[in-house]
Amino acid sequence: MDNLLSLITFIPLVAALVLALLLPGNDEASQRNAKMVALVVTSFVFLISLFLLAGFDPADTGFQFVEEHEWVLGLKYKMGVDGISILFVLLTTFLMPITIGACWGVTHRVREYMIAFLLLETLMLGVFCALDLFLFYVFFEAGLIPMFLIIGIWGGANRIYAAFKFFLYTFLGSVLMLIAMIAMYLDAGTADIPTLMMHQFGTEAISIAGWQVVGGMQTLLWLAFFASFAVKMPMWPVHTWLPDAHVQAPTAGSVILAAILLKMGGYGFLRFSLPMFPVASDLLAPLVLWMSAIAIVYTSLVALVQSDMKKLIAYSSVAHMGYVTMGIFAANNQGVDGAIFQMISHGFVSGALFLCVGVIYDRMHTREIEAYGGLVNRMPAYALIFMLFTMANVGLPGTSGFIGEFLTLMGVFQVNTWVAMVATTGVILSAGYALWLYRRVVFGDLIKESLKSITDMDKRERLLFAPLVVMTLLLGVYPSLVTDIIGPSVDALVSNHQTAVLNADLSPAVSVAAQH
Repeated sequence: MDNLLSLITFIPLVAALVLALLLPGNDEASQRNAKMVALVVTSFVFLISLFLLAGFDPADTGFQFVEEHEWVLGLKYKMGVDGISILFVLLTTFLMPITIGACWGVTHRVREYMIAFLLLETLMLGVFCALDLFLFYVFFEAGLIPMFLIIGIWGGANRIYAAFKFFLYTFLGSVLMLIAMIAMYLDAGTADIPTLMMHQFGTEAISIAGWQVVGGMQTLLWLAFFASFAVKMPMWPVHTWLPDAHVQAPTAGSVILAAILLKMGGYGFLRFSLPMFPVASDLLAPLVLWMSAIAIVYTSLVALVQSDMKKLIAYSSVAHMGYVTMGIFAANNQGVDGAIFQMISHGFVSGALFLCVGVIYDRMHTREIEAYGGLVNRMPAYALIFMLFTMANVGLPGTSGFIGEFLTLMGVFQVNTWVAMVATTGVILSAGYALWLYRRVVFGDLIKESLKSITDMDKRERLLFAPLVVMTLLLGVYPSLVTDIIGPSVDALVSNHQTAVLNADLSPAVSVAAQH
């Protein structure tokens, strides 16, 4: 099908417009209809995306299912996927029906809530499919709006503060990226991403106000993109917006934020930083590796002292994203394979952990760890599910969490053994905070009166967890489901990166003033 990507991307947008224009009202029937429309549409989009997977050729390292149309002022609408981006498309379409299913208990402005999630799905899919710089930027930035509204309208008591902090952090970093995109367009004469991946941006050192910029234009462009993607991941020390956003966001908002939105930063590094600015990526790799190692240890220690379940899992996400950035900038096959696998795995595991918090929050309306204890006595099915995803979060062999961390550490070990050694301590620390959380919430005697009438998961909740359980275990024992798809594309990416670094021309500094 010629327009399969556009179909997958824009069906949710059409459904959002239908909800907005044709299904007004906020009575109980209207609320139920809005939820059913969103669930049916997101499920249908997932089924269509399976045709994308069926028709994809992993051996072809180029972009497939490419659509290209001219826009005004020379701008293009161009979409396509390769072995890296197709998995993020599938992750998004897979998780959206589960996310909508988690919204079933919402009663406040339900129609608008469903519209926000449908719009968000279109924008997230657009980020992973866009093959034009400015089209990518539009999707990347527009995604902030529905998430800002989801946190700001349906969030907790301190939702306005968290929503604005989320928006300002992520938006300000992206302003520098837009400036860099304009500079790239002027230098290369095109905004076409596949063409720019082959374009050689200048690496001759530049002297600016007495400071020598080694790597020249590439380094400046790399730093501008890094400002945006590092905040999106988020990397230490620009991670502080994430715990606030997670704590205040509704359960479904936290699932999407952790499972998909954070992955846009890692995807950006893979799509732009490594292939387009290989020399700058190599020069600045030690900085990223140490920032990642610090993030893993620091945020794991912070997670150990949290009293709020959501905040603990949020800091855990920052630590796990540290493995991703380490693997990417190790710039070898194991590292990049591990980083992509870790992002896919984290999508399932972190999404499930936030759903686990949502299950008991819906019953008790508190996320404080001290409010729980002994849940296994009343909620055995919940205790089993929560244990599985806690183990996956720790990186237990046999779960998807182990594969990503192991591959990443293997890749980093080949580049910098000290960084790998520091990062490995994060595995021990993650066991500390994850098992501490599980023990205090699930085990022990059921002594709190408020918990003695709590009920186990119902059929809807068990159904939501079923596909996440299957994927977490399946990828843990059969990782080639992912590695076979990404392998050739990662080989090409790493090979091109290493060749560009070997052929780099790092000439002495040339003054910008002298050039003009």
